[in-house]
Amino acid sequence: MEDEVKFHIDLAMEKMEKAIRHLDDELLHIRAGKATPAILDGINVEYYGAVTPLAQVASIGTPDPKTIVIQPWDKTMFDVIEKAILAANIGLTPMNNGEVIRLNFPPLTEERRRNLVKQIRNMAENTRVSVRNARREVMEDFKKLQKDGLAEDAAKDAEHKVQEMTDTYVKKVDALIAVKEKEVMTV
Repeated sequence: MEDEVKFHIDLAMEKMEKAIRHLDDELLHIRAGKATPAILDGINVEYYGAVTPLAQVASIGTPDPKTIVIQPWDKTMFDVIEKAILAANIGLTPMNNGEVIRLNFPPLTEERRRNLVKQIRNMAENTRVSVRNARREVMEDFKKLQKDGLAEDAAKDAEHKVQEMTDTYVKKVDALIAVKEKEVMTV
């Protein structure tokens, strides 16, 4: 029975960890006024008949906090990359000088910053719900195990462990959000 309890606790931890990783990934894609190559992660281009991630056909750099520079390795890729960036609808317009493609990040307005903070808080709440759902599922599993012969004390100990784990993951969500909100609101 203890192995089953440990299995269910590990499963819940894995789900909670996955929720945190997802939030972290989502936060990387929020444009906080600073240039970050991560905003281009989801962009793919057609390269010799194959759909390829942008990072595999060009070097991507940030020479300053407000600019991303994309230098395609194949000069014929300029138009394809520009179209892919525009189609991705990330709110940036590519500028091509024949050597590199520049993406300039305009300063965020106060209203846009507030909207981003709302979006970030919404993401955080969704992550908290995912963490709590993982807790609820494992608590139900413990009740089933208790009906199948798990001692009440063992079930209570397991529930206590899961509750502590849930609290820890909710604090991680709060910490991630606090950092991102500060980044967004810093002018």
